[in-house]
Amino acid sequence: MHEWKKSRESDEIASTTGDSGGHSSPERAGRREGQLHLGAFLYYTGHHHTAWRQPDSGVESMFDLGFYKKLAQTAERGKFDMIFFADLLYAQNVGPAAAGMLEPLTLLSALSVVTDRIGLTATVSTTYNEPYNVARKFATLDHISGGRAGWNIVTSQLDVEAQNYGREKHPEHGLRYEMAREFAEAATRLWDSWQDDALILDRQSGQFADEARITPAGYTGQWYSTRGPLNVPRPPQGYPVLIQAGSSGPGQDFAASFGEVIFTAQQSLAAAKEFYAGLNGKLAEYGRQPGSLKIMPGLSPVIGDTEEEAQLRFRQLQDLIPDDTIVLMLSGLLNFDLGSYPLDGQLPEIPDPVGASNGMKSRVQLIMDTARRERLSIREIGKRLIGARGHLQFVGTPQQLADLMEQWFEEYGCDGFNIMPPVLPGHLDDFVDKVVPILQDRGLFRSDYSGRTLREHLGLERPSAGHFMKRELLVEAGAEVSGA
Repeated sequence: MHEWKKSRESDEIASTTGDSGGHSSPERAGRREGQLHLGAFLYYTGHHHTAWRQPDSGVESMFDLGFYKKLAQTAERGKFDMIFFADLLYAQNVGPAAAGMLEPLTLLSALSVVTDRIGLTATVSTTYNEPYNVARKFATLDHISGGRAGWNIVTSQLDVEAQNYGREKHPEHGLRYEMAREFAEAATRLWDSWQDDALILDRQSGQFADEARITPAGYTGQWYSTRGPLNVPRPPQGYPVLIQAGSSGPGQDFAASFGEVIFTAQQSLAAAKEFYAGLNGKLAEYGRQPGSLKIMPGLSPVIGDTEEEAQLRFRQLQDLIPDDTIVLMLSGLLNFDLGSYPLDGQLPEIPDPVGASNGMKSRVQLIMDTARRERLSIREIGKRLIGARGHLQFVGTPQQLADLMEQWFEEYGCDGFNIMPPVLPGHLDDFVDKVVPILQDRGLFRSDYSGRTLREHLGLERPSAGHFMKRELLVEAGAEVSGA
């Protein structure tokens, strides 16, 4: 919702055009160590609401494997850490909007055989699945991809999803995170049910596996239980990389406990730095070390060889947004009917919209904060939200985009970005061909893969069996010592 601006306002980056801005040295002496991480968030035919109507969109192929094969191979050519697919458990508003999506784990399994290095990550809801099924599917994907799987753990959002699964209402926000914690604990214990050296494979003696090294998960919680063991050996990465996207209070606690990559929506560098410091500050509470979590805000870039070209491309997208879509979308998110209010007037006083929301509470707070701070009309805030779905919207040149990304990284606003191309496939091609080389020249991003697994790309340790249980014991022991 925040469009990049030329002028420097508090924490916004200044415009750079033409030269390299003094970033010619790959060593970046005296700067932050390490390099950016990049995810390619592949959503329908692009993240912008009107993307499918653009003449260069791939809407005719959005249910064809070939479309996603080309996108995945483009991202791998750009040396991205991972591709990422969201998953929505409903279809609505299908008349004017591109809707419906292929099931992501099935799709990623197909893409695993046409890619070699790039990570393969997807959303799977804890509210409408069972731990055994999810653990088995991700273990399988990790095996067939050679250790490239990642799970974005979500709790889903809407009553319509509950109704698709035979339930009347979606569980309450805080309760969903309690359930998700149990779900993740059960899944990790299932992955741990096979030790790394459990397979013997001795043809001569006739021993396939050492049964002493395969044990039941034995998990019993309030909401989920599973006996185990899993019927798939321990994944190559130990666990698939665990990704989380919650930015609310319960979401951040869950992220600090389980998350290894955090997708977040941040509208300014100041807010990103506050989120980055706050979430990293929670790690010690859960027995975790610095660097064990990577924060990657969403970034939706419209780029052009000149600012004028970029602005024209952006206007062509924005001008197609229908007024009724703005009202429908904002009313749903804010749980408040805006149908009788003038589109060019400001948002009315809405009693506790965050408290009333049972969906993405952090996104509702972001909408309200942005609208009040910048005194935006309903039309303006709606267009910003629809343009990038609440994430940072950039409009400018490749050089300017590289400047923004560098500043956010160097000032500890993030560890990288989840790139959300507004129109696919063209805007992903633009980023790979025009922005990635600048980042590589500055030493901010890899020129080639140095590892084979997603954990290696991200610089994350491979967890040992019993990783979470051991950490819980350390935390409990620390609490007992401090209590004494």
